[in-house]
Parts: sequence; C-alpha cells; structure tokens
Amino acid sequence: QVQLVESGGGLVQAGGSLSLSCAASGRTFSSYDMGWFRQAPGKEREFVGAITWSGSSTFYTDPVKGRFTISRDNAKSTMYLQMNSLRPEDTAVYYCAVKYTYSGRNYHLLNTYGSWGQGTQVTVSS
Repeated sequence: QVQLVESGGGLVQAGGSLSLSCAASGRTFSSYDMGWFRQAPGKEREFVGAITWSGSSTFYTDPVKGRFTISRDNAKSTMYLQMNSLRPEDTAVYYCAVKYTYSGRNYHLLNTYGSWGQGTQVTVSS
C-alpha cells in the first residue's frame, strides 16, 4: 500500500494562504485518485476535495470552492492543497488519503479512502 506524509501546516491570519503537501511512497501513487479531508476539534472528519489519478479533474466541498485548489505531481508522488482566503472555520487537522474504492462521482465518502497520513495542523486566527 501507499504510505502518505502531510506537511505544510501552520498558523496563519484570516485571509492568508497556506500550501499543504502530501508525499507518497510506493510506485503506484499515479494509479490512484486522492483526497484531502479535515477534522476540527470535536467534529467528524470531513471531505475537503479530491483529484483524479491523472489530475484532470478535481472536486471540492462547497465551503472551500473558489478558495482551495488541489493539484498533483505524479513524477514526484506528491499531492498539494493550496488554500487561499483562509477563514477561522478552516482550522483543523488536514489529512490526505488514497481512494482505494470506486464510488462513481461520490468522492466525499470517507470509507472509500485508506492509507491515511498522520495529518498536519492548520490554525487560522481571526
């Protein structure tokens, strides 16, 4: 299986930007669709967005549309999450994961993902 490591989290003021990375080990990274999720204190893990194996399509949850951008570089086995116009409600631990189970265009289904990284903390101050 693929192993994932997130990085790039930190503290930023509202309106600022952060870029997260998700580095994968294993030669099959380019075969899989990938996703980003986040979990705020006391809340369930929620879908942020996803990208297809080729990078040709991306999907986002409504609260981040127009502010977040997912990309990937298969040659570097790395996925990225560019976050702009950050809000305090974006504060959470951000996780990347591999989409192992096909679910059509239902990319938000948490149980179709695996190989979760350890997460990286993003804190947005008001």
